[in-house]
Order: sequence, then C-alpha cells, then structure tokens
Amino acid sequence: MSAEAEEVAHDTVEAAVRAQLAKAFGGMRGIIEAAIPTAAFTLSWITTEELKLSLVISISLAVALLVVRLVQRSTPQFVINSLIGIAIGAFFASRTGDAKDYFLPGILWNGAYAVAMLLSIVTRWPVVGFLIGSVTGDPTGWRKDPGIVRLCIRLTWLLMLPCVVRVAVQLPVYLFGGGDQAVAALGVAKIAMGWPLQIAALAAMVWVLGRGRTPIKPVAPA
Repeated sequence: MSAEAEEVAHDTVEAAVRAQLAKAFGGMRGIIEAAIPTAAFTLSWITTEELKLSLVISISLAVALLVVRLVQRSTPQFVINSLIGIAIGAFFASRTGDAKDYFLPGILWNGAYAVAMLLSIVTRWPVVGFLIGSVTGDPTGWRKDPGIVRLCIRLTWLLMLPCVVRVAVQLPVYLFGGGDQAVAALGVAKIAMGWPLQIAALAAMVWVLGRGRTPIKPVAPA
C-alpha cells in the first residue's frame, strides 16, 4: 500500500499508530512464537542440566517455527528476529559454559532499547513518531505539530516501560544468582515479562490513542 493510500485509510494519528503497532508486535502468534524456544530451553535445562541439549532443542524449535511460516507463506520476520536472538544467546552460553548466559543478550538488548528510547524522549524525537512518518511518507513531518510530538512522547514512555521492568528484574538475578535456580528464575522471568508485559503496554497505548483524534497532517497557521 502506498503512503497516500495509507494516509487515506488513517486520517488521524491515533488510527495510524494503532495500525503500525499491530504490525510491529506481530500479533498474538508472533509473541507466542518468540516465547516457545525460551520455554523449551528453560524446561530442558531444569530437567536435564545438559547445556548443549537445551540449546539444540531451543534452536530446533525456532527453526521449525520458521519452516512453518515459510510453508504457510506468512511473514517470517518475527520468527527470524527470535531466531537471531536465540542464536546469539546460544553463542554466549556455549562460549562460557554457563546456562544463564543464554539470557544475557536479551537483558542487554532491553537495556539498550530503553536507553535509546529515553534519549529519543529527551531530545524530543520520540521513536513512536517515526511510525507516523512511515505512514505519511515524511519521516520528520510529524515534528511540525507540537500536539503530535507530545502524543508520541507519551506513547514512547509506555513502549519503554516493559524494557525497564525486564532489566530491573532480570539483571540482579543474572548478576547475583547462581546454579539451576538462577537459570530457572531467568527463564520464568523472560517468559512472564515477554508477551504479558508487551500486551499490557500495547493495551495502555491503545487506551491513550482511543482518547483523541489528532489530524494526521498538522493544521497550517492562519
């Protein structure tokens, strides 16, 4: 769909952001697909304490999910993203021999993502604003309207919150926990703070978006 067609379909900022958020999160299926390999790794490690076996099971499930996507000719983007994250985690864990290092890349990623979003808010270039730009075809045109900027800042705060919570909970467990208990706690935390937190953030964003009707094009001054 062209930018012009999308602009016709979404005449308000709220409608445009809702549509783009649905694409970004990948829907319920994308969220569940991201959780399955992590759950498999955690359960396998708890029951067998075999790092290589747990890594093989996790990666195999991610590859199987990717094959299903390809066979169904549906977008593989979210499975590929998950597979890349799993592969990096497997590399960390296999290099150190410590199963809890499987979770380190995810912690670092959430921390980096939270910092980047905070910087975007401080500089008044909130990342959610670029969702507007992807619809209008003008990446920075949304900044001409202070109302849109304020809305995007509020939405970026909500988008950042799950990342902050994940790091605040998982990093102390990674740094100070040890043995099977740390691996189990990190696995449970990653799953529990994956799609549930994301859905909660999305619901809060949809609630904020549902309260207003901001024109997608700034009104020219008289």
